[in-house]
Amino acid sequence: MEFKKCMRCGCFFISENDVCCNCQSKDKMDISKLNSILEENNSFNSIQDLSIASGVNVSNLNRFISNNKISGLNIKL
Repeated sequence: MEFKKCMRCGCFFISENDVCCNCQSKDKMDISKLNSILEENNSFNSIQDLSIASGVNVSNLNRFISNNKISGLNIKL
């Protein structure tokens, strides 16, 4: 294994994951929050609108989307 830089907080760690162990629980909470919000309303005008509604920053939203962690997302651009 090699050192990786956490995609969320920037600290260095050794693991198979993209985030350190401290940020894994934060990611799980954010994903759960996003999925709950998207169950109620899955149509947002932009990533920024979803970020404001959820409190999850845009860089983490983009990371979750690219890793297929969020289901039912329909953003009108």
